[in-house]
Amino acid sequence: MAEVTALMVRDLREKTGAGMMDCKKALVEAGGDIEAAIDWLRKKGLAAAAKKSGRVAAEGLVGVASGPNVAGMIEVNAETDFVARNEQFQSFVSEVAGLVLSVGDDVETIKAATFPGTGHSVQEELTRLIATIGENMTIRRAKRLTVPSGVVATYTHSAVKPGLGKIGVLAALEAPSEIEALETLGRQIGMHVAAARPDALDVSFVDPSALEREKAVLTEQARASGKPDAIIEKMVEGRVRKYYEEVVLLEQVWVHDGESRVKQVVQKAGAKLTGFARFQLGEGIEKETSDFAAEVAAAAGTV
Repeated sequence: MAEVTALMVRDLREKTGAGMMDCKKALVEAGGDIEAAIDWLRKKGLAAAAKKSGRVAAEGLVGVASGPNVAGMIEVNAETDFVARNEQFQSFVSEVAGLVLSVGDDVETIKAATFPGTGHSVQEELTRLIATIGENMTIRRAKRLTVPSGVVATYTHSAVKPGLGKIGVLAALEAPSEIEALETLGRQIGMHVAAARPDALDVSFVDPSALEREKAVLTEQARASGKPDAIIEKMVEGRVRKYYEEVVLLEQVWVHDGESRVKQVVQKAGAKLTGFARFQLGEGIEKETSDFAAEVAAAAGTV
């Protein structure tokens, strides 16, 4: 069985809001598996069903760029937030975001592409920038969306400059023509996605394994009520619908009015939302941390 450390307990507590001792017990029961521990806490009613946010643990910038019927997005990581304020770094991210429009979103292809205004590759330019600024940097991921007609709108949150920020969103809207109202709607969708953090465009895109895991948790919660199986089944169906409203973009409540569904807003505009992408800087990357108090507590066995 994996050793349960103070850092593991603290991490689980941050993700679930459960008590310290409950978190420790959950980790023991789950053999140190934090995901299984989250499920254990939820089944016991000790943790909220909120989605895991993914801790932001890296610095740098997310850049977006757009053109007719296309938009691209890139995440470039650095070691400190100081680099995000560096004009050379900002210029690099903007240029590479623009390249995504033409070369696509495969990172290795981007690295091999010629950096604008030079005779060398993007990777060589990045190496030069690393030597100049003195921090390690990486091109982590990229995304390009296109539509045959309509717009692919962009949005950046916590922007340091136009098209550069901590969160980037692309929203692909198909329509008979590109109109100003469609661009406005796309930006509004981008703001919604930045805030609401959907996982899937529609119900058919929901990860089957995530859905089955959710159903298992919901079933255990319903059984705790002591009701008959037929009632439990209906309870689970209702809660699954609620789950879809939380994670599926088209089923979510429109943040701009708090009443409409996103799908209703898009339909009213005479458009079709065919895709979206959301990058949050450093999401899912674990940064090494040093917590001396927690290490001492773990060594003393006080948690």
